[in-house]
Parts: sequence; C-alpha cells; structure tokens
Amino acid sequence: MIEQVLKKFRTRSDLAKNITYWQSLPAKAADYLPFSKQLDTRIVNLLKMKGIQALYSHQAQAFELVNQGSDIVVVTPTASGKTLCYNLPVVNRILANPNARALYLFPTKALAQDQVAELMQWGEALGEKIRTYTYDGDTPNDARQAVRTAGNIVVTNPDMLHSGILPHHTKWIRLFENLNYIVVDELHTYRGVFGSHVANVIRRLLRICDFYGSKPIFICASATIANPKEHGQRLIGREVCVIDNNGAPSGPKEVLFYNPPVVNRALGIRRSSLLEAERVAKEFLAAGIQTIVFARSRVDIEVLVTYLRRAFQRLGDLDDKIRGYRGGYLPQQRRQIERELRDGKVLGVVSTNALELGVDVGSLQAAVITGYPGTIASFWQQAGRAGRKQELAAVVLVGNSSPLNQFIINNPEFVVEKGAERALIDPDNLYILLSHLKCAAFELPFKENEFFGSKNVAEYLTFLADENVLRFVNKRYYWMSDNYPAVDISLRSASSDNFAIIDTTNGASRVIGEIDRFSAPMLIHEGAIYMHESKQFHIDQLDWERQKAYARQVSVDYYTDANLAVDIQVLSVIENQELPSAVRSWGEVLVAGKTHMYKKIRFYTHENIGWGPISLPEQEMHTTAFWLAQNFSSDLSVSTEVVQNALLGVANLLLNTAPLELMCEPGDLGVVAQAKSPFTELATIYIYEKYPGGVGFAKMLFDTMRTILERAYQLLLDCPCEDGCPSCVGPQVETGYSSKKYAKVFLEEALRNESKG
Repeated sequence: MIEQVLKKFRTRSDLAKNITYWQSLPAKAADYLPFSKQLDTRIVNLLKMKGIQALYSHQAQAFELVNQGSDIVVVTPTASGKTLCYNLPVVNRILANPNARALYLFPTKALAQDQVAELMQWGEALGEKIRTYTYDGDTPNDARQAVRTAGNIVVTNPDMLHSGILPHHTKWIRLFENLNYIVVDELHTYRGVFGSHVANVIRRLLRICDFYGSKPIFICASATIANPKEHGQRLIGREVCVIDNNGAPSGPKEVLFYNPPVVNRALGIRRSSLLEAERVAKEFLAAGIQTIVFARSRVDIEVLVTYLRRAFQRLGDLDDKIRGYRGGYLPQQRRQIERELRDGKVLGVVSTNALELGVDVGSLQAAVITGYPGTIASFWQQAGRAGRKQELAAVVLVGNSSPLNQFIINNPEFVVEKGAERALIDPDNLYILLSHLKCAAFELPFKENEFFGSKNVAEYLTFLADENVLRFVNKRYYWMSDNYPAVDISLRSASSDNFAIIDTTNGASRVIGEIDRFSAPMLIHEGAIYMHESKQFHIDQLDWERQKAYARQVSVDYYTDANLAVDIQVLSVIENQELPSAVRSWGEVLVAGKTHMYKKIRFYTHENIGWGPISLPEQEMHTTAFWLAQNFSSDLSVSTEVVQNALLGVANLLLNTAPLELMCEPGDLGVVAQAKSPFTELATIYIYEKYPGGVGFAKMLFDTMRTILERAYQLLLDCPCEDGCPSCVGPQVETGYSSKKYAKVFLEEALRNESKG
C-alpha cells in the first residue's frame, strides 16, 4: 500500500508540485560478529531462542570493550539494537556475581518502563536470577525498600537520581557498594541546560560511589551527534571509547521535503503547515498505513489531532484510532497509547518529540514531520521512527513559513550532507554548579581543596560558607540547613513548579494534565482554550498562588494563542568589540517577560477572530545575551516605526538562522529589538538565552556572528516576496513600512562593519 501512496506524491500535480526534494535511501545489510566466548552460555541460548544467531558488529565491540573495563559511547541510528550493547555486559556480570548492581538512567519515564518490561522477560527466562526494578515518582512507597536492597538493576531517570536517590544514599548502601555499571541511554538528549544539570548529577553520583568504594563503568548510548567523544567526556568526566560502526540492517526509505504552496505571492504567505501535514498524513492513514505525525508544540498537537479526527469521521468513529501524545498527558494515559501503538490498535499518533526517543511503539511505516525539528539529529531520530522493520518506509518533512524552515526545505543538502550537530553543555555554569554543590554538600561534607569532578571548587565553597549556606569546621564544609536542597532544583527548567489543570465539567474535579510555570501564562491563562486529546477546555480560573487551573469542556471553532512581551536590561558586559559604526557585545542581562493579551484563532482558516487581556505577574530571569548595536545609515531619513520594523525583521532572521551555526534548538534563544536601546543609545538587537545563567550560546554568537549575518542576508535575498513576509522578516512585522528593504540595509551595514572590524 505504501508504494501506491508514494506514487500519488509523484504523479498527482497538487502534491508533486510542492515536493522540493526526494531521496531514496537503499536498504543496508547487517554486519555480524559471533558471540564472545566470555558471554554466559545461558545468555547465548536465550538470544538464540529469540532468533538472534549472532551479534551486530557494534554490539560485539561494545561487549568486548566493557569487559576490558572501558567506558564507552555507542553512537548508532534509531532501531539499531543499542539496548543489547548495555544489557549483555550487565546481565553477564550479574550471572557471574549475584551481588553485582547496575544503575540505568533514561531521560524519560516512558523509556524506563520500556526497558524494565524487556529486562523482566530476561529475568524470567534466566530463572529469576536478574531482579530489575523501576525507581521513579510512580514507585509505591511499600515497594521502595525492596528496590533499594534487592534490585540487581535499578532503572530510573536523572530527576529521580538527583532528588530521590543521591540525597538518601545511606538507604542505598547495597547499590553503591556493589555498583559495577552505570548505563546512560539517549546521551544526545543531555544537552543545553538539562545536560549541564545531569553532568553535575553524575559528579555527585561518582563522589558517592567513591565514598562507598565502588568504581562503576559507564555504558552510554546515543543517536548520531558530531562530537560523541567530547560530549560523553564532558558529561561523565572521564575518557570514553566511541563505537560508531553501525552493524544493524535497515530497510529502504523514501525521504521527501514538502513545501506548502504560496497563497499570497506578494506577501510570501504559504498555506499553513498544519493543514498541509494533515493533508499528507491523510494519504497514509486512508491507506491503512500506521503513521506518526510530529509537531513542534502542544497546541499544534491538539489542533492536528482535531483535524485528523474530523477528517475521518465519515469513515466511522476513529477517535481511538488517532491519538495525541505529549508531555502533560498523565503517565497512565501515555503508557496506554504506547501499548496500543505496539498492538496496532492505534493507526495514527500525533506527537511532540516525546516519541522521538527509543520507546518501543512497534513498526510504523510513515513519519510526517511538521516543521523542521530544530536539529539534524532530531530530524533523523524522528525519521527513524518509520521503518523499524525491513519493509519500505516513508518520511515527509512538511516545512512552514519560518526562515529556518524555508532555508532547510530549499537547501536539503544542509540536512543530508552536513551530518549531525555538536551537543553543547556547560557543567560549570555558575547557577547550575552552585546548585549542585549545595546538593553534594548535603550528601557528603566537602573536604578542604576537594575537587568536584575535575573542577576546583574551593572559591565556590568559600562563597557558600560566607553566605552561611555551608559551615567550615575542621577543614570540612558542612550543609547548615535541615532541608535538603535537591527538592527545590529542577533539572529541566528554570522552575520546579508545575501547574495542574483540573477538569470541572459537570461538577467533576479531576486532573487532566500539568504545565510548567513558565508556560502557564501562555497556555492556561483565564480565557484560554486548553486542548487535550483534541478535546477543548475553557480555562475559567487560574489560581496562580496554588498553581491550579480550573477548566470545563467546551466545543468552539477556535483555539487561543498568547502574546509574550519581553524587556531586557544589561547587567554587565563580559566581552565587547568596537566596529566602525557598531558595537557587538555579550554579557549578563535581566530578562522580564509578561503576557498582556491573547488571540482567538479560527480552525482551518487561522484568521484572528478576537482577543482578550491577560493579567498575570511578570516573570524575571538572569541570563546571558549577545547584542549588536549600530547606527542606522545616516543618509536615510526614516521614522522610528521603520527602524523598529527593520530591526524586528533582522531579529527574526538572526533568531532563525543562529541555530544552524550554534547547533542549538530555536527554543533555546529569545530576541528583543529596540530602535534606540537605553543601554547602547543605538538601534540594538539582543539575542538572549532562555535559561538562567546561560549555557554558552551568547559567547558562541559573539564568536560566529559574521557567518550568521551572511546566512541571514542570503535568506533575505532569496525570499521571493516583495516587501517582507513570514518566510523572511517574520509574521510580526508590519510590511507596509518597507521592512524588507530596510532590514536589507541594516544587514548590509552590519556586514560592512564586520569586514572592517
């Protein structure tokens, strides 16, 4: 059936005219090696019972290196059998020594649940000699004692290790005294602020292992990234051996790039990527092909689920056949969707990148990616969700009007030929490091001149002692408070607070989802339409203090989109470069964000049908930013409105092209444009990091700005619109002010300054 659908894309003019790129990836044969003689015969027999007669080359190499005591990073594509790279040495060791212990770290609960199910099957087949337990927030209290004392393999996530295990290490003596292996799966996800936190959690973990006398080996697995050795070493603080010779087979795959048609050539406006993704997905779903659709945001997920369900209502009730999947759904609901995907009960699933990782959801044949996911690594991870067996699979990237998407759609070689990006972390970020030093001091007192990983932290410990956070006695630093600090530190966001969404329909009172504090003003303000599994809920009340939103189910023909206003204040300049008529700098800033209003957007037409005010507290963040300040051309007599619109256009271009150079995700950065900045007294564009303290992107912007300016300028020239559009200067710019013309002037002047600087 999939061949017939692909034939439509080749022959139907309404589809074929939108395809900018089509690549056929051939099938790849497997590269096998025999079982190691050091592998227990019981494991060999179990594998043969499962139909595995030999190992892929990367699996065999991983087993040999781990057996020799090496820390490893396995870097192979999705569905290449990375699980055996760590399960084989771990299970082999436990069979030889029943007291041996292993700690498995997964970035999400879904992945952890997946692995536990497989390991429990191994345990049963091997006569209950391998005891595997999950330890996370869902583990019942009465089961936790058994996990601490009896578990050979403890499967958890970094958040639980950080707040639930390390602070209570005295209850985990059996684990830490006998810990032989630490497995870190999906290594590529530990980047940015999350990765910087996790690197410090691992520093704390190794400090406790050292206290109990164990020296565990790290077994890390990752999707393809450009710097696996460097990233692995920064994350775990040790030398690693990289295994990147993928021996797994793969089936043939057709990769298509699809650009929505232009509906207004003068304004350069294209048809909605959501509507086009629905159109593409319907072709696969109507043919009975199990399909995953990836989208960029929670709202997009719910809008697409709504569109697809309505499209198939004429074929009967398909509500249970087409499901949404994202963070905010309750754990039990997510597990149910995963099971039904594996069992084939769900025909189509619309997901955020939550299903990008290696959760076993069966063998999907088609993947529709709505908007470039931000990194090449993520694109191939999402593409890898289709074709997990040997049959033909299809991947369709549906672009949107953003400059980043238009660049990717029209320059496919950037994705196909460039390869994956580098993963960037900064474990020594001041905010993050100080937070984990407090946690580590609570767990074990610091000795004078003790290193934290490879970091000399003497001055930080002295600072904490001066602030009366630690007490220095007998050449040791002790934690002073009764409370343990880990509970107040979130690894994944600037705030550990979540808001609960409570359904009050017909007098009910049940929690249907949750949202982090920084997303709450945008998504669950009073008057918002909160969407959950395509059902619409009107937010009647937001209790900011108690962190609860009360909602009731409604049926309306629109969704809501909030507007965030951001202001920025420079606190200190770290590095500065004077150019002929400009200054570029980076340093510390205070970012203040406030939502003032929201729009009501009609389904399908996406027209604005109304608005409403939002009255919620302003939120502040201390972070780092890059800024470019320059005189607008002195020979131009232009109004402040023209300057402001030109700056907004340039800011949009820079914000969308910077991730290509920085190898970060667009959501990691924010931008503010000021026609006359109070700080520089010039026309200024600030690009700030959306994490407290920053993780190094501002410095990289300072170092690579010329390349980013060149890329932005080329994108502006290549855009066919007349006076600015969403594909270049952005949808927020008023094009009547000749924004494209003057954005071009600003960029040309910036490039002249760079060439003279």
